[in-house]
Amino acid sequence: MINHISISNFAIIENTEVDFEEGLNIVTGETGSGKSIVIEAISLALGSRADSSYVRHGADKAVIQLSGELDDEEIVIIREISAAGKNLCRLNGRLVTLGELNDTCRKLADIHGQYDNQSLLNPENHIRLVDSFRAETILPLRTAFDQAFSRYQEKRSQLNKLIGLESDNLKKLDFYRFEQEEIDKAALSAGEDEELSQRIDLLQNSEKIFAGIETAYSLLNEGEHSGMDSLGTGLHALQSVSEYAKNLQDLTEEFADIYYRLEDLSASLRDIREQITFTPEELDSAISRLNLIDNLKKKYGSSIEEILAYRDRISEELNQIENYDERKAELEKEVEQSYALLSECADRLSQARKDSANELARSIQAELADLNFNSAKLVIDFKVSETIGPDGKDIVEILLSTNKGEPLKPLVKIASGGEISRIMLAIKNITGTYDNIPTMIFDEIDAGISGITASIVGRKLHQIAKNHQIICITHLPQIAASGDTHYRIFKEEGENSTFTTVQRLSTEEAVDEIARLLGGDNITEITRKSALELLESTKKKR
Repeated sequence: MINHISISNFAIIENTEVDFEEGLNIVTGETGSGKSIVIEAISLALGSRADSSYVRHGADKAVIQLSGELDDEEIVIIREISAAGKNLCRLNGRLVTLGELNDTCRKLADIHGQYDNQSLLNPENHIRLVDSFRAETILPLRTAFDQAFSRYQEKRSQLNKLIGLESDNLKKLDFYRFEQEEIDKAALSAGEDEELSQRIDLLQNSEKIFAGIETAYSLLNEGEHSGMDSLGTGLHALQSVSEYAKNLQDLTEEFADIYYRLEDLSASLRDIREQITFTPEELDSAISRLNLIDNLKKKYGSSIEEILAYRDRISEELNQIENYDERKAELEKEVEQSYALLSECADRLSQARKDSANELARSIQAELADLNFNSAKLVIDFKVSETIGPDGKDIVEILLSTNKGEPLKPLVKIASGGEISRIMLAIKNITGTYDNIPTMIFDEIDAGISGITASIVGRKLHQIAKNHQIICITHLPQIAASGDTHYRIFKEEGENSTFTTVQRLSTEEAVDEIARLLGGDNITEITRKSALELLESTKKKR
């Protein structure tokens, strides 16, 4: 339930706080006093969208704080809306997204306003009422149906795409075959282009490379005083004296190491020199091969890997084109099988809906009888759609006859504003029970009703308030007299601005407010006495 709300700089409200109680909380006030603004503030705290227009003129931001209880745990919600357009949501001190806040708050409170009345007239919403009434039974069937519908749509889409591409595929067939053959003929291997570039660079500088290797090898090994011979003589000389001093031994070993390393280097140079076989033909061949690869890159991808990936793609498409009839037959069979499963799921869902609808209709009719629809008859009608759609094969609509002997008709054709308000109240009472929503908020539930019907609606609200916290904005004294706690909203004018205030009324103040609703601003002893009589009469009928 909602325990407390604090509103600062919101619309024409500067600062006001309200402590709500269990049972039926009645909110009254003159037209234009700001009753709906309070409900709007509660709605924002519960997760509805906001913009900077809500911020009171001259203020930097509007702040709404709401505390309540959900599943025996206290929750605190803070919404901040800045004049610059920033919007912050905090739940128990933690910053949350609007979606997260909404998910939590939809379990805390349900707000009913004029829009809900209009939505009830739209038959597309009736199927949702049926589905939610016995959700524990229907939800698993709905999930199975949704999965079957998704699979059928997928297979149907694949088949349609295949059929649609049939003429294009015939045009692509020869072209794809040519491209595949061209790529296959090249016999590409990953990284080949890089190796070719390095090889070409080597071949183009072959004479310079050979001359450099030949010079280095000649200096080390050729001539009367070659480098290796001279180093060998020096090493022999050091070895002959190394035994006389420790430092000479170390120097000799280091010299020997250098000599043997140069000897290995000399052997490597000799091997490379003997293996070098550079020919103009090899260079031409490498350049030609690289040019071939570059041309393929221009047509099929910026690298060999992309070219090969493209080849795999067109190969797969070729396979599909060449096996079109086989693939079409396969998909047609899958579509048929998926539709059979979808139809079966739709039948099971439809039967569960009909069972739910019959029970829901009886429940609503019982509620309507309590709301002075004594001769009303309500039926939830089912028709079969020509095709199975996202909601199944059912077309669901609530039909109502308000007077004995009259035929059943759609709500939009027979229900007045007052009748729609009572029907919605009946539905809210039922849905509030199975949704386990602790707080129900009614904004102008009394639209279009008066007299005895208003008294009946007041008693029904009080009855619902035994199991739910109810916050109800009303302008009818009969409904106001049914409340457990009464609040009055009024405007005060300062020197340069207007303020809206919410005041909790004492018993005597509540009598005066009901008297005002009965007779206008001029409260007399007669209207006060009438208000007392209405309060006493209402208590006796509870």
